[in-house]
Amino acid sequence: MVSVTYSEETKSAIAKIIDNVILREGGYVDNPADSGGKTMYGITEKLARKHGFESPMHDLSRQWAIAIYTKEFWSVWLTPILEISPRIAAEVFDTSVNCGPKTAYKFLQRSLNVLNRGETDYDNLKVDGIIGQKTVLAVSAYFEARKMTGEKALLTALNGLQTAYYIGLCEKRPKDETFIYGWLNHRILL
Repeated sequence: MVSVTYSEETKSAIAKIIDNVILREGGYVDNPADSGGKTMYGITEKLARKHGFESPMHDLSRQWAIAIYTKEFWSVWLTPILEISPRIAAEVFDTSVNCGPKTAYKFLQRSLNVLNRGETDYDNLKVDGIIGQKTVLAVSAYFEARKMTGEKALLTALNGLQTAYYIGLCEKRPKDETFIYGWLNHRILL
């Protein structure tokens, strides 16, 4: 595994994004309707165990949660996106936590593909849910073409796909209707 060194400014920005997710997720939850089961700071018991946490979930420390979020959900490819648009990086990260990284990256790729004016700003991306250099270059080209006024449109597209995802979940699993109000109020960040 390649070791990545971040500037103090970048570390601080990443920490703020992770902290905001922890604040939205809240503390210990054991809701029988939640497919994730017991969670602490939004970290499921299954994910905590994968990362070596063996105590009861309500004992998971904030530091454990930060370490898991950093390792599991902060892709090194989000860092250059953070440098282009902190709001887009935060949105993709938050969606990764709540919907899974592959889903979040597909939302970004799909949104970039329809916002590229028929491939005149940059080539379409393969929608594979794998974030890498091509996706980062497309984000850069998007902002080069649209400037910072494009941030709102891209956020709207990302949140629209996330909303549709949540509605689809509830249609497939009615028990998730318990959570959609909160998802829409706390996850859709326009």
